[in-house]
Order: sequence, then structure tokens, then C-alpha cells
Amino acid sequence: MSSEQLDDFRARILERKPLRIRGGGSKDFYGGPLAGDVLDSRAHAGIVSYEPTELVITARCGTLLADVESALAARRQFLACEPPRFAGTMGGATVGGAVAAGLSGPRRAAVGSLRDFVLGIRIMDGEGRVLKFGGEVMKNVAGFDVSRLMTGSLGTLGLILDVSLKVLPLPAGDASLRFEMPQDKALGAMNRWAGQPLPLVASCWQDGMLSVHLSGAQAAVAAACRTLGGEQIDAAAADEFWNGLREQSAGFFAGDAPLWRLSVPAVAPPLELPGPQLIEWGGAQRWLRGDADASQLRQAAAGAGGHATLFRGGQGEQRSVGVFAPLQPALMEVHRRLKHSFDPYGVFNPGRMYPEF
Repeated sequence: MSSEQLDDFRARILERKPLRIRGGGSKDFYGGPLAGDVLDSRAHAGIVSYEPTELVITARCGTLLADVESALAARRQFLACEPPRFAGTMGGATVGGAVAAGLSGPRRAAVGSLRDFVLGIRIMDGEGRVLKFGGEVMKNVAGFDVSRLMTGSLGTLGLILDVSLKVLPLPAGDASLRFEMPQDKALGAMNRWAGQPLPLVASCWQDGMLSVHLSGAQAAVAAACRTLGGEQIDAAAADEFWNGLREQSAGFFAGDAPLWRLSVPAVAPPLELPGPQLIEWGGAQRWLRGDADASQLRQAAAGAGGHATLFRGGQGEQRSVGVFAPLQPALMEVHRRLKHSFDPYGVFNPGRMYPEF
């Protein structure tokens, strides 16, 4: 870790002026308005350590996510939570930005979220102190897990310096199947299959077509294909399809119409929403494109036991109601106290999550 680089970061923070922490900028669209002077993290880059036998890699915040994935692929390992780059195949998405955004790919429902893969983290807080949380081994964490608290906080609590991530071996077997069925039948099938011993790692329903991804031991994948039936998708086409979901390069995500993400229980029934839908994570993540009324959409999500996020786009009244679902007063107070503990002078990414901090 370069002490000179840390001194530069500390000097900027101690000026106590609002700072916009930024890596590759691939997720600038996500969250509230961008405010403050840019604090570029990309100079603090490099893989600190990688222990394939221990299934853990530690990298600095400015390290390209593509570089980490390349190092893992050379040892037939990968980040199973599939954090998206949103910047092309060899884009500039960084490890720090990926963790700050906390987004996960199509396998999330089967393997866990990016937060579940964060073992330890080192940050610089709003007073310029370097703080370390968690560790570099896969074990239970006693007490409050601050390293995972930082995941998905959009840089509002501190500057991520480096992160230790759990990795997994690449599965030997892999197959994708396609079924023609309406939304209600697809949701029923996904929930039914989730309760069976199948190597099902991802699913997607759109326009009357359900696609599922099987991954694991070759014998288990072959047996699942025989059990489920359906049409098997060519390997190259399947890779393109699932990567298109992860990176949102698929046709559904194209265009300027607002993109909403609804997080609901997987068992929630079909939702009557005003626009085209795409459903992932066994029914738990439902995407909507279109100029839906934000209040009505959030009411529909809440009625199903979930919440709605304006993931991309939108303007005017849609943005005025907030990108993220409003918090109950007690929970907002918890957020305010956490913000004050880590960033007492309000330096980091002001307003990126909620206007209140």
C-alpha cells in the first residue's frame, strides 16, 4: 500500500469539502445526484494477494474488475456473485466501485450477493483514519460485520482502500435450457425447482420464455437436463445470453426509458405493471421498463412484500420521489447515526443514497 497515495487521499478528505469518490465511473448512473469534487481512486490499484488454495483474493480499490477476473480464470476460479461491469467486456469498472455499488449478477439467488463474498475491507473514514474490518478467511464474523455494511453503501461511509473477496472454483458442468410458458407458470416452475436438489444457478423469464442456467458437477447437470426437459441452448448463445443479463447489454435494457428494479419475495404472484417486464432470481428480481408512476409502482412492490428502485434513467417527478424506496423513520435514524460515525463532516458522496445524508 503506497503511503504517498494514502497521504494524498487523507489530505483531500481533511479539507472537509464534499467529495465524489469515483473509480471507472461505470455506475455513475446508479443512485442519487453526483455531488462534490471527484476523488479518483484508480491510482490505488493492484492485486495485493491471491491464495487459490484458500479461495480468497485481496485487491486495492482502483484495480480493474476485469484484471481480477482474469487472474482468477487462469486458476479456473471466479467471482460467483458476478458483479456487473457495465462498461464493456474490458471496461474500466473497478473493485472498489463494484463493492460500493453492491450489485450482483444472475447467479445471486443461488450463490448469494456480492455482500456475502466480502470477507474483509480496509477503508479511510471521514477523519482520515485507516480502519480495517473482517479478515481474509472464510469464517463466521462475531459482532457487527462492518465490512459487509460498506458493501452497497455507494461510498457514503468511507473511501474503500482494499477488499478481500471469497472466490469459487469454476464448475465442471454447464448447460442452459429454454421453456415456453406464461409468467404465472414460469414463476410456479421456478419456485418448485428451487425446492428440489437441482444445480440451478440462474433463471430469466421474458416475453413468454423461461431460460434456466444449470451449473455444477457434470453428472448433476446431465441428470437435471433429463429431469427438466426443455430446449437446450447452444453453449456460445447461452454465454452471450447470461452475460447480456449481467451487463444489461440485452435488448430489454436498451433505450432511454426509465428502468425500475423491484425486489420482492420469489413466491410473489405476477404483478400487474405498466410496461414490459423481465424476471430474474427465481422471481425475486423483476425489471420494468417505462414511465410508470413512481408512487403507484412502490405501492405495488410494497403490497407484494418488497420495494422498488429507480435503477436507471427517469427525471422530474420520478426522480423527485427518490431513487431508493423511502425508509421508515427509525431506520433512517440508524442510517444517519452510521453516517455520522464514519463521516462526521459529510464529506463522502453527499446525497448519493438519500438527500438526508
